[in-house]
Formats: sequence, structure tokens, C-alpha cells
Amino acid sequence: MHKYNQGIKPLASRMRPNSLDEFVGQKHIVGRGKPIRVLIQSSEIVSMLFWGPPGCGKTTLAKIIARETGSEYVELSAVEAGKDDIRKVVEKGKALEQNSFFHKSDVNTNHKTILFIDEIHRFNKAQQDYLLPFVEEGVITLIGATTENPSFEVISPLLSRCRVFVLKQHTPEDIKIIVNRALDDKERGLGKNDITIEDDALSFLSQASNGDPRTALNALELAVKLSIKTV
Repeated sequence: MHKYNQGIKPLASRMRPNSLDEFVGQKHIVGRGKPIRVLIQSSEIVSMLFWGPPGCGKTTLAKIIARETGSEYVELSAVEAGKDDIRKVVEKGKALEQNSFFHKSDVNTNHKTILFIDEIHRFNKAQQDYLLPFVEEGVITLIGATTENPSFEVISPLLSRCRVFVLKQHTPEDIKIIVNRALDDKERGLGKNDITIEDDALSFLSQASNGDPRTALNALELAVKLSIKTV
């Protein structure tokens, strides 16, 4: 068994999907012919809100959308961000649009700025009002993530300009796929460590993680580190 490198990124971070084809779950919105896949394929990304439990892939999906559409991606947390942070993103978005006139031949970018706001329900009314004109004018494409019902937590004018997508908790079968992928992947995962997992242990892990892949991968990584130390 190879020595485990503890100086690199956590397993859950390394195994974050980079494309829709790697993304596990949420087939009702990212599957073949489903809304988000169609929007990406047509490069017609609209402002949207992702509503779902922790660990269901909201942040990951936003990053994939930006990557696959060649968009500029900026991430803010509503817990920490204020108007000044939004203003900087808006200024950057405007500059990017202006610059696009001189780079129309660049087919790898659409010169759009996707602003991802985690826990957008924590923005107060004034902060959400401040976002509204920039979303309406298309200066930024907003993707907001929330664990709360946006109908009650997002102001009506902003809500009406966003498409709401409900993300579901990962199933135990989803978790098994993600864990097995981490065990097999020799570049980002644990494939070089020659690790196997018993079926009963995999089933327990997939159930105990409560639908959150990060919980499952963190537990798997800890078990690997402990097992290597005891060898």
C-alpha cells in the first residue's frame, strides 16, 4: 500500500466533479434533455436559484455551468459579503462585456459573469434589492444557493427573474458511485493506494452519510489515513 499524502487537498475537494458527465445525481435537471443540460448546450444560461439540502451539489453545479459555458465565475457567501463585494463583481462584469467587443473570435468564452451566492437567503431585503438591476440588465448572471424555500426568503422581484431548480438529497446508490469512483481514481482519488471496501461497509457508509458525499468521502479518507498509520 502506498503512503498516503496528507499534504494535498482533502479527498472530497479533489473528487469534486468537473463536468456534467462526472456529476452524480439530480438527473431530473441535468440528465439528457433536461433543463440545465439544455441551457448549457445552447449557452443560454439564465439567472437561477438552487434550492436543496446541504451536500446536494449546488456549488459544484454552479462551477460546472460556468466552466462548460466559458463564463467568468465569482463566488460569494451571503454570510460574509456586502454591497462592496457585489459592486466589484458588477464592475468586473461590465469590463468583461466591454472587452468582448475586441475578442469576438475567442470561442472559448461567452464574456459573461456568473455570480454564485451561497446561502442567498441570508441577504436582507436591501442587499437583494441592490442585486436586482444588475440581474435584470444581464450585467451578471446570478446563481443563488439556498437551503430555505426561496418563495419566502427571496424578494419577489428577484425571484421572478430567476429560474428555481429544486435539488434532491443524494440517494445511497449515488453515494456508492461516488465512493467507488474515489477508490478507483488514480489521479485525484485513492486508486494508487490499492484499497478495497467490504460491501457491508460501503452500504453502511452510504446510509450513514445522510445523502452528503462530503461526509462519506471525509469518513473514507479518515479510515484510509488511520489504516495506513496502523500498518
